[in-house]
Amino acid sequence: MGDRYEERASRVDGAHVWTLTVPPGAVHPVLPDGCMDLLWADGRLLVAGPDTYAEAPSGSAGGSYAGIRFAPGTAPALLGVPAHELRDRRVALADLWPGALVRELTERVAAAADPSAALEDIAVHRAADTCPPDPAMRSVAAHLGSGRTVAQTAQAVGLGARQLHRRSLASFGYGPKTLARVLRLQRALALVRTGTPYARAALLAGCADQAHLAREMRELGGTTLTEYFAPSRPLPQG
Repeated sequence: MGDRYEERASRVDGAHVWTLTVPPGAVHPVLPDGCMDLLWADGRLLVAGPDTYAEAPSGSAGGSYAGIRFAPGTAPALLGVPAHELRDRRVALADLWPGALVRELTERVAAAADPSAALEDIAVHRAADTCPPDPAMRSVAAHLGSGRTVAQTAQAVGLGARQLHRRSLASFGYGPKTLARVLRLQRALALVRTGTPYARAALLAGCADQAHLAREMRELGGTTLTEYFAPSRPLPQG
């Protein structure tokens, strides 16, 4: 029996609420997707920063997890910390927010019948009390996500190369070139999930060819397309 993953659109703009059940002995790789997550795991509230490589924690004991995945560039305003400070990290929410508040929120999620819904409520209320995400950076993510180059994106949003890089670090955790690679890989994976052959998915996503996609999968995902899409292991949508 493989992992069981479910997600739905959130009331937080651009976000998705998800749940994951991992059987004992499983390994559940999480590929970079340009996003940040608020997590409920092992009775703790955690924040998953933006990844530059696949996280593959071992689920030797199995378990159930819940989270809300924020769209690229939107979490830093809500969490109150620049994304690059959390790059490739998993940190306790108590390291970012006041301890008393986090204890209260932890008790609330622990008592909830649906932890994922409780996480969403936290995010909704937090979003109402904080400044909205940088609209220029949301535009950057949209342009890069649609396959535009970094140069085209910079011109479209009216930012110079240095300013785009600096603001990308704060919003996404890394520069626009890395974000473009991550989003291109996710476009290719989404196409493969719909039944598109690897070679055509590579071209449609913006890779030079299938070999290019295979290299990106190894470098960013630490695995191969065949292994990642093994039928015995359902995977999240990224």
